[in-house]
Amino acid sequence: MANVVVVGAQWGDEGKGKIVDWLSERADVVVRYQGGHNAGHTLVIDGVSYKLSLLPSGVVRGKLSVIGNGVVVDPHHFVIEMEKLAGQGVHVTPDMLRIAENAPLILSLHRELDAIREGANSGLRIGTTKRGIGPAYEDKVGRRAIRLIDLSEPDTLMVKIERLLAHHNALRRGMGLTELQAETLYNELMSVADKILPFMDQVWRILDEKRRGGARILFEGAQGALLDNDHGTYPYVTSSNTVAGQAAAGSGLGPTAVGYVLGIAKAYTTRVGEGPFPTEDTGDVGQFLGERGHEFGTVTGRKRRCGWFDAMLVRQTVKTSGITGIALTKLDVLDGLKEIKVCVGYELDGKRLDYLPASMGAQAAVTPVYETLEGWSETTAGARSWSELPAQAVKYVRYIEELIGAPVAMLSTSPERLDTILVYDPFQD
Repeated sequence: MANVVVVGAQWGDEGKGKIVDWLSERADVVVRYQGGHNAGHTLVIDGVSYKLSLLPSGVVRGKLSVIGNGVVVDPHHFVIEMEKLAGQGVHVTPDMLRIAENAPLILSLHRELDAIREGANSGLRIGTTKRGIGPAYEDKVGRRAIRLIDLSEPDTLMVKIERLLAHHNALRRGMGLTELQAETLYNELMSVADKILPFMDQVWRILDEKRRGGARILFEGAQGALLDNDHGTYPYVTSSNTVAGQAAAGSGLGPTAVGYVLGIAKAYTTRVGEGPFPTEDTGDVGQFLGERGHEFGTVTGRKRRCGWFDAMLVRQTVKTSGITGIALTKLDVLDGLKEIKVCVGYELDGKRLDYLPASMGAQAAVTPVYETLEGWSETTAGARSWSELPAQAVKYVRYIEELIGAPVAMLSTSPERLDTILVYDPFQD
């Protein structure tokens, strides 16, 4: 059976929650492989809404769920999220959830530093969630992070904290902040150690055993490929790799474990936070898409910027993530529009481009080139077969397939899980 990687093909918020939930029913193991609690999924099951920002979606389905080494984990948020789920009747136990022993931890000093940098007088604002994800990744690559396994070795933890603070207290002095004491961080970590350590394991070993045993593994991506630290709209990106290739590195499995890459894309485009957005519409169309699509972030509630579908961006992520097929979501949001535009290229300094350049200045300066298609007055909401779709809606989907160079494997026509047109099951042989 093919293992499946789910990756956002735009800037995130593409409706991955519904698709991941649909796939998790068919999976045996669900793996988070990057990011932190700065991105989340909303699952609607039997009319109950579950909002997850750190835990894999499989926990709601009772499937073995894994938080891989590529994720930065806030141990206190972990406990809060588990308690919230317990209040909804979902009790997460070590039998159903495992966390990589080498996963880096997010500490209070990371959250404080993140918030200061995002302040009004901080210079370049990225538009982060201020949850400490970026600073935690900085400490990881700087080889000074506190990792989950360190909590199991309290006798040597203080030395590791002092090494971490040698860096952070120097930063804090330069910013005019009070220096932190090692005992404060030690107590912060020890206060939660007993609650998170029972979930710790060698997840690379577990996943290898499951793969060899023929289990179906779903790698659940957070955010979107255009927020990738290498391949996204840098510097307005997240602090981890979000492309599909990170599924291997962020879980401890080799790249041969990945079988099918499913990209998730909206039938239009949205973005949260700062940064370039060539097809953004700040007028009536953008307002229409935002209101009809209920475009507010799962984690922060921030209003999303909206615009027309950008085929050039999605085609680029198809290549950088090796996307096999696309799950196209929120087609029903376009119902009733007389005309629908699709970006088919860019213009920059009088030249036509078929890609988004890497330069920060060029990304901000490109002008979208549009093709205009006829809209449809009929509804697509709730359609579960191609025959239920208006002819112009089918034409729109087929045109997108042609432009991005990937087939539509799934088509979502409402937030309800069953309102999905399945063209190809990614888990099939």
